Amino acid sequence: MVLSYNEIERRIKYLGRGAFQIIERDELAWKIEKADREGRSLIVKLGVDPTAPDLHLGHTVPLMKLKHFQDLGYSVDFLIGDFTACIGDPSGRSSARKPMTEEEVLSNAEQYKRQIFKILNPELTNIVYNSHWLGQMKVDDFIRVLGKGTVNEMSKRSGVADRLEKKNPVSVAEFVYPFLQAYDSVEMKADVEIGGEDQYFNFVFTREMQRLYGQEPQVCMTLPLLIGTDGIEKMSKSLNNHIGIEESPSEMYRKVMSIDDNLIIKYFDLLTRVPFEEVSDMESGLLKGEKHPRDLKARLSEEIVTQYHSREEAIKVAGEFDAVYKHHQLPEEMEEICVKYEDGIDLRQLLLDIGMTKSRSNAKHLILQGGVRIDGEEIRDPLYKVNTTDGMIVNVGKIKYKRLRC
Repeated sequence: MVLSYNEIERRIKYLGRGAFQIIERDELAWKIEKADREGRSLIVKLGVDPTAPDLHLGHTVPLMKLKHFQDLGYSVDFLIGDFTACIGDPSGRSSARKPMTEEEVLSNAEQYKRQIFKILNPELTNIVYNSHWLGQMKVDDFIRVLGKGTVNEMSKRSGVADRLEKKNPVSVAEFVYPFLQAYDSVEMKADVEIGGEDQYFNFVFTREMQRLYGQEPQVCMTLPLLIGTDGIEKMSKSLNNHIGIEESPSEMYRKVMSIDDNLIIKYFDLLTRVPFEEVSDMESGLLKGEKHPRDLKARLSEEIVTQYHSREEAIKVAGEFDAVYKHHQLPEEMEEICVKYEDGIDLRQLLLDIGMTKSRSNAKHLILQGGVRIDGEEIRDPLYKVNTTDGMIVNVGKIKYKRLRC
């Protein structure tokens, strides 16, 4: 049975939820119709370089998009860039990535393979490694791949152009990264590729590469980069504004509750399976003042904890959180952080060092407002000097707690 126009439009609307760009929408409609006519799945690609051992919620945005494709019955290809991880994608970066060993890459890849199935359906997921073709490529074939682009094009990339302008080094390996990423799609004959909005240049280059190899260009679906718990920067473990998908239920719940109110709808849209119409109602309710941000964050926290742990755990930690929030009880679990200061430390600097504030000026504001406690004692002096002890508890606001280990 041939898919109707209305069914194709329904699928595109479903797949487009939360997308930043679809390049090109008409091509996606045509590919959906063609794949159905040929009785095959779309070839849907997500490439990930395993540069860290664990995933955070920012990594799950494209994984949720893959799940949308699976919901419609399509299988997806999760490409592990075990070859390209040793080079590093310079997109949007101000400096080169630290080189990784093969052992580190493979160890991280094993962790990814386990963690992605918290979201994806294993029966509709193919895991592939780009070392299977890039690692076997002969020099003459590699030169032919490089001949598909120009230095001029590569110099315009975000992360490359900026560094060249500032006369900061850019390795030749980084220059060739887009060629290798594009060749992955050629090898896989990808119909659709998913990635962050910072991948726009790479995706457009990939489409041209496929044309040069006589293939139909893939549709590229870019997704917003998830803002972290600080409300400012892209979620990143190095910025300590991340929420790891393997964090404890209580820590995960607390961190989601701490996000800025203006991120609530975006998190619902990108990170949960709450129906789009319901999310739209939430957004309308917020704007009209009919819904309280805290109530929506509680719902969001429960949805996310349920996704990565269980419904039972979500209900349990919600109750524990309310006890802490309303009655100032200490949470049963809290993040522990190792610090060591020889002669004490300025409280503003301590809050900055342990990731409980964005800046010293913000720390001063929190202290003056009475929002900072050390072992339960409210501190209102921004020049207060802390002599840290093992087990000391630092509390900012109603929900942020950390235990110091010295």
